Amino acid sequence: MLSVDAEKRISFKRCIRDGDLVIVYERHDNMKAVKVCESSTLQNRFGVFKHSDWIGKPFGSKVLSNKGGFVYLLAPTPELWTLVLSHRTQILYIADISLVIMYLEIIPGCLVLESGTGSGSLTTSLARAVAPNGHVYTFDFHEQRAASAREDFEKTGLSSLVTVGVRDIQGEGFPEEFSGLADSVFLDLPQPWLAIPSSEKMLKQDGVLCSFSPCIEQVQRSSETLRSNFTDIRTFEVLLRTYEVREGKMDCSQGNEGGSLGPRPGKRRQRSGEVSNEGEIPTPTTVMARPAAEARGHTGYLTFARLKCLP
Repeated sequence: MLSVDAEKRISFKRCIRDGDLVIVYERHDNMKAVKVCESSTLQNRFGVFKHSDWIGKPFGSKVLSNKGGFVYLLAPTPELWTLVLSHRTQILYIADISLVIMYLEIIPGCLVLESGTGSGSLTTSLARAVAPNGHVYTFDFHEQRAASAREDFEKTGLSSLVTVGVRDIQGEGFPEEFSGLADSVFLDLPQPWLAIPSSEKMLKQDGVLCSFSPCIEQVQRSSETLRSNFTDIRTFEVLLRTYEVREGKMDCSQGNEGGSLGPRPGKRRQRSGEVSNEGEIPTPTTVMARPAAEARGHTGYLTFARLKCLP
């Protein structure tokens, strides 16, 4: 749970309490969000873990099961929450979120408007960026989806930084009460060009807008609408390539000349069980890096634009 103290500063510098939300880390590709309840247990392939053993331990602790297996109890940071949240819609991932927060120039104290709350992945990171005294107002036309997002923000301790509203921004625009007050606006809509005129009214002078669209045709139409009152219009596609780095043994039969990757000519590899007449040469180890087998491809296009200043 994102702990917010009296000054609304987000902090995990405390021990786990009954009722907290923790991220149970089993391995890098297997994590889950669990609400701590003193009388409950967690069962997985590593054994049975009592929640009562978790209470009082600091975030990041390694805890043991009845079988001697272990998991780590991690704080629900926005980065981890993005990986474990329930997908009610397509979500933005860390690479896109990082670019959005940077190019929207979001800092503590900002007022941010978002349309298309969805699963709340981006909203969680926006909330941390505007804390301790900023605020995120996010809207979704789907009432049940908005209610689920509101529950999630309660779980993660962000309800003081995020307000969720039910509204069709494409048809109605943003509420007039935010006119001229927003530092940044983010749109994740099927037809974002319909919400651009309203976004323009909400932004402060020199404010920045971002629109996320999966299709290039949406980008083209939005850019045409932006040209009238916005400047510095730019579109990005973020393609993240991760690498696996690990220590492994080198094949001594590989040649060093000419970049050869196969065995040296005229040399026969020793079969298992054969006895060599020569002294054994220890196999050297080295650190090797290679692209991950699975890479995330196209997610969407991010279009940024800055509101023109009045002459």
